[in-house]
Amino acid sequence: MENKIKIGITQGDINGIGYEVILKTLADLRILELCVPIIYGSPKVAAYHRKALDINVNLNLINSAGDASDKRANIINCNSDEVKVELSQCTQGAGEAAFQALEKATADLKAGLIDAIVTAPINKKNIQSDKFAFPGHTEYFEQIFGKKGDALMLLISNRLRVAVVTGHIPVAKISQILTKELIVNKIKTLNKTLKNDFGISRPRIAVLGLNPHSGDQGVLGKEDIEIIKPAVTEAMENEIICVGPLPADGFFGSDEYTKYDAVLAMYHDQGLIPFKLLSMDNGVNFTAGLDVVRTSPDHGTAYDIAGQNLASENSFRQALYAAVDIVKQRHNG
Repeated sequence: MENKIKIGITQGDINGIGYEVILKTLADLRILELCVPIIYGSPKVAAYHRKALDINVNLNLINSAGDASDKRANIINCNSDEVKVELSQCTQGAGEAAFQALEKATADLKAGLIDAIVTAPINKKNIQSDKFAFPGHTEYFEQIFGKKGDALMLLISNRLRVAVVTGHIPVAKISQILTKELIVNKIKTLNKTLKNDFGISRPRIAVLGLNPHSGDQGVLGKEDIEIIKPAVTEAMENEIICVGPLPADGFFGSDEYTKYDAVLAMYHDQGLIPFKLLSMDNGVNFTAGLDVVRTSPDHGTAYDIAGQNLASENSFRQALYAAVDIVKQRHNG
């Protein structure tokens, strides 16, 4: 690409570790060789965290993405001067500040002023409002850039890729939501993103079962033989290389996951618990299935260590790298 990739970075919850991992990542000037970083947030809040954590990052205040310098990290002010940091606290003001930054960055992404977004963690409670009534970033981006069912939560690292059929929903509702059509759609989306975004010509996908031991032939539940197996069969008929349903415990316990390019789990914790055990420090959350690129670190606001200079920036750094790589992969085909 002739011009450097512009990466929008949303500040997330200002009372958590968002600015800490952002500033620690941008303190490495080699980042500027890869992209033009643009923080959507508050110069006042950034200065607070920079001083409190003693992180030396020179931020270039700009009015719009078009003014961004490729020699420095940039910041666009999205908040009022009254914004207040209350470390480790879940406050309405922090939720409003997080959404204002997200809204502005999303508008710029939609307008083509930036090439991708890396989102710092939000608090899913305090960000709720008339404008943001979603269980998370994934569903928010899905509504703006796609339609219901398009987005796929995909966790990636150098060891493992795990996607989930159902994301931020109560466990009690999982079996009610699972259908053959939904699973087939997620398999197709996962197969497509592995090809288009990761350059894997013939992806191999493992599909996990829902029940213990994949239902033990119906003894422990019918969903595996009545819903998941037919979905896998249909996907194979569409020339997608996939197998399942596979018992999740034995699959991860025996290192079977190393034989596949990606794993499709039936629900959030089934996929994310083993993923985070294996890749917590460098895992990345990628919203697949959309025409835009959005990544994030695989951790939350971490109120318990906010402001203590204890947070690792590795996951956030990998999220930024992943965003750059995926944009390049899509551009180069």
